[in-house]
Amino acid sequence: MDEAVTTALDAAFTERSVERLTDVGPSWNGANETVGVVFADGGRAFCKVAIDGDGTRIARELAVLRYVAAERPIAVPEVLAADPDADPPYLVTGPAPGRELLDAWEERECDAEGGPRCEALLRRVGATLATLHAERFETHGEIVGSHDRDGLALERAPWPDVLLKTIERTREIGTSERLGHHYDAVIDCVEANRDRLGDAPAALLHGDVAMPNLFVVGDEPVGDADAGGIAPIDWELAHVGDPARDLVRAEDQLLNGFDTRGPDRYAAALRAGYAERAGGLPAGFAARRPIYEVVRMLGRSGFVDQWTTYVDEPMDALVDRAEAELRARLEAV
Repeated sequence: MDEAVTTALDAAFTERSVERLTDVGPSWNGANETVGVVFADGGRAFCKVAIDGDGTRIARELAVLRYVAAERPIAVPEVLAADPDADPPYLVTGPAPGRELLDAWEERECDAEGGPRCEALLRRVGATLATLHAERFETHGEIVGSHDRDGLALERAPWPDVLLKTIERTREIGTSERLGHHYDAVIDCVEANRDRLGDAPAALLHGDVAMPNLFVVGDEPVGDADAGGIAPIDWELAHVGDPARDLVRAEDQLLNGFDTRGPDRYAAALRAGYAERAGGLPAGFAARRPIYEVVRMLGRSGFVDQWTTYVDEPMDALVDRAEAELRARLEAV
C-alpha cells in the first residue's frame, strides 16, 4: 500500500515533497486505500488509490466531485490531482470543509438520550440529500466519467439494471464471502420487483451516506435545517437512480445497527429535513422502501467480518442473525 501511495503522489506532485502520511481510520472497502498527506510546505490532502488497479471508481468520483462543485450548492473537497488511468489509479483532494459529523454526534451524546440538537443535525443531512436530488435526470445510469467539467457521462439503463450493477459493485468491494449467497437472494428480489422499481425518478445519488463521510459546515442553531450545511466526501459509489434509495440508505447507515433500528425520532428528523427542503419525500418512497431495505442487507452480509469488530459476538452468531434478518426483510417486500 505504501508503495502504491508513494507512486501516486510522486506522479501527482513532481515539485512538492511529502513530509509524512497519516492514517485515516478503518475502511470497509477492500479495493481502495486512502491516507492523509502532510506536505513539507504544511499543506494537507487525502490520497485515495485503487489498489486493485481498477480506475473506474476513481473516474466516477472525480466526475461527481467536479459536477457537484459546479452544479449544486453543496460543499465538497477540492480536487488537487487525479488520474484514473495511472498505475495505480489515484485521486487527491483537499481536506473536507467543516468538522466531522461523527464528532458533532458524539459531542451531543446522540447515541444515548440525544435531544433537539441531535435531531437538528439529522434534519441538515436530510436537507442536504434533498438538495443533491433536486435536479432530475432524463434517465437512470451508471456514472462512467465526465463529458466536460460540468457534465456527467452516463451508461444509461433502466433503474432495476442500475441497481443490480450497484449490487455487483458491493460484491466487488466486499470483504467477506461467508454470506455470498445473500447476493443471489437480493438480486432475485430486485428482478421480481422490476415493475415496482421501473417508474422511479432519476436523481444523482451519493450512494454511501455514512457518518464518517459527512462533515458539518457552518453554525448549528437548534432546529434550523437550513443553517450551514453538510459536506459529503467519498463519492465513488454515486450513481443516477431513485432518490428514495439514498434516503433509505442514509437512515440505515446513520442510525441502525447490525439488526437493530435507531430511535424513531431520529429517523423522523432525517426525513423531515428532506421533506422540508424538497416539499415532500421522494415519489414512491413507501412502496419501494422494503426493496431497498433488502438491498441494504448486503452492507451486513458482504462485510460480516468487519462487523465482528463492532458487535461483541462470534462470527457464527452474526451469520445466524444475518440469515434471519434477510429472511424477515424478504418477507416484508
